[in-house]
Amino acid sequence: MLDNPASCIDLSCVPAAPEDPLYRLMREYREDQSARKIDLGIGAYRDEIGKPWVLPVVKKAQDMLHEDPQSNHEYLPIRGLDFFLSAAQNPILGDGSPAIREKRICSFQTISGTGAVYLGASFLARHHSGLEKPVALISNPTWPNHYQILSQCGFKVETYPYYCPTSKGLDITAMLDTLKNAPRASIVILQTCAHNPTGIDPTQEEWKQIASVIRHRGHFPFFDCAYQGFASGDLTRAAWACRYFVEQGLECCIAQSFAKNLGLYGERVGAFHIIVAPGKDASAICNRVATQLAILQRAQISNPPAYGARIASLVLNDEELFSQWQGELRVMSSRLSGIRETVSAQLQARGTPGSWDFLPTQIGMFSYTGLSRPQILHLKDKWHIYMTENGRVSVAGLNPQNIDYFIDAVDDAVRTCN
Repeated sequence: MLDNPASCIDLSCVPAAPEDPLYRLMREYREDQSARKIDLGIGAYRDEIGKPWVLPVVKKAQDMLHEDPQSNHEYLPIRGLDFFLSAAQNPILGDGSPAIREKRICSFQTISGTGAVYLGASFLARHHSGLEKPVALISNPTWPNHYQILSQCGFKVETYPYYCPTSKGLDITAMLDTLKNAPRASIVILQTCAHNPTGIDPTQEEWKQIASVIRHRGHFPFFDCAYQGFASGDLTRAAWACRYFVEQGLECCIAQSFAKNLGLYGERVGAFHIIVAPGKDASAICNRVATQLAILQRAQISNPPAYGARIASLVLNDEELFSQWQGELRVMSSRLSGIRETVSAQLQARGTPGSWDFLPTQIGMFSYTGLSRPQILHLKDKWHIYMTENGRVSVAGLNPQNIDYFIDAVDDAVRTCN
């Protein structure tokens, strides 16, 4: 037998990477044989019987698409589906946005919000004019993939305080202090609404303070909008921060996902927007930016998938479907709010140690329970309840069939693992 030829890569020396914690949790849940098991890890909406909910408006759009004789499976342009992209700008910036009117917004279709964050991070890392290794600031805590994406794109990733364990609210003073003292021209990742994992958002007045510090320090705001509509069911209210920053003349970029709010999880529908500051050359600058984004897009995915974008485009561009979608968003957000109130009320009624009145003040897909790691492991090992080790629960995983069981389990975990 011949010896293996010399190679510049010795595959036998490649170490195993650690399994992603969330996907490990999902695997452990699937392998659990208990009939009482509850999945509170994955951020996906479930209906009142614990099943995935295909939005009725999405079903209508699918029927329209299937009946369209012009429908095909050809490649989209590198930029993506034009009708989808132009319509996607409106929910996040508003129909009358000067950025849209003045043609100083550049948009690319992406592989959901993850792809939008990656495309934006790749662009900003390549064209950052400051430090050799620019700084990106993410909230503590945040969606774990923020760190993965930004670090792989070449940023030095640091954190700013966000959650206060004592008040179980936003630590705005510490957040602002950190932004004030961060290196000038840092990239600041801001979750637009329904913050993952805490369910806590800044007030409008707090957003104004954040914008002021970012302007003063020359930072670049990068909004991650994964859950628009889940905080309150109101698309406009959820987009307030993005619109305010743009109205103030700040340049920024936005990663926008339609996976959650249209229930198109597996279709990976998203968009990346970059907004240029007002000025006579703004439109020309925007066009040059588009050429650079096209190079990155071509290298990463060539062109984005069409099917989900066509469904989203129909909903966004049809007045009747858009109105129906808004109603269905209110159904989802109202159910999540009701679950929080029920959990809070029942834990307090039982006298479960600790304070639980903070739960109804949180919003969106997730709640940050404040449970300790031993309590979380106790819930998994004894009660077959799966949540992330930071105490985040996906509220939609609770329903009338399992919520009493969940209350029993939390009460037991808190009393047993103090």
